[in-house]
Amino acid sequence: MARVVIAEDHEVVRDGLRRTLQAHGNEVVAETGEGLKVVDLVEATAPDMVLLDLGLPGLHGLDVLHQLARVRHVRVLVLSAEGRDDFVVRAFHGGARGYLLKSCSAQELADAVSAVAAGGHYVATELSDALVRSLVDGSSPAVDPYEALSNREREVFYSMAEGRSNALIGDRLFISERTVETHRARILKKLGLRTQTDIVLYALRRGVISLDS
Repeated sequence: MARVVIAEDHEVVRDGLRRTLQAHGNEVVAETGEGLKVVDLVEATAPDMVLLDLGLPGLHGLDVLHQLARVRHVRVLVLSAEGRDDFVVRAFHGGARGYLLKSCSAQELADAVSAVAAGGHYVATELSDALVRSLVDGSSPAVDPYEALSNREREVFYSMAEGRSNALIGDRLFISERTVETHRARILKKLGLRTQTDIVLYALRRGVISLDS
């Protein structure tokens, strides 16, 4: 049995995940649909693992994974509708122990949770080629300036990409407008960006936001 936190923004999907997990003997200790709340819930409930969607409002799941890296006791199983090669590879590089697509069966979800909770890894068969290509590719990975952003800078960047003003970002993150402006300037410098259009296009290319956001 695993104690699980579910991070998924659709209530109907969360309900189905909870029922499946409980039917296989697991305990759901907390749920959230907000990316910014995941770490606090993990620290408050000390689960064995997190079932993590990537398309979370407030903060992309890959950035949530980056934050969770400092919570040493928790294992992460990604459950996403997105099977992009770069997402799969970045998830495992970021510390995920498993990656499933939302099209998986209830039994496969249960098997993946069991494997990850036991300390193993799990990757959906249809996604395994992405990891193989990453391992056999002899070229050095390109330097990614986004990886130089701090956790707070990633939170600010997400809100910037959504088009929020400094005041709204400050309200969301409980920081002052002046602090937001300082973070904004550092982010633009690190990423080599200048305008709001640059920010949105960068976020879209990276998958931080989608056209549906």
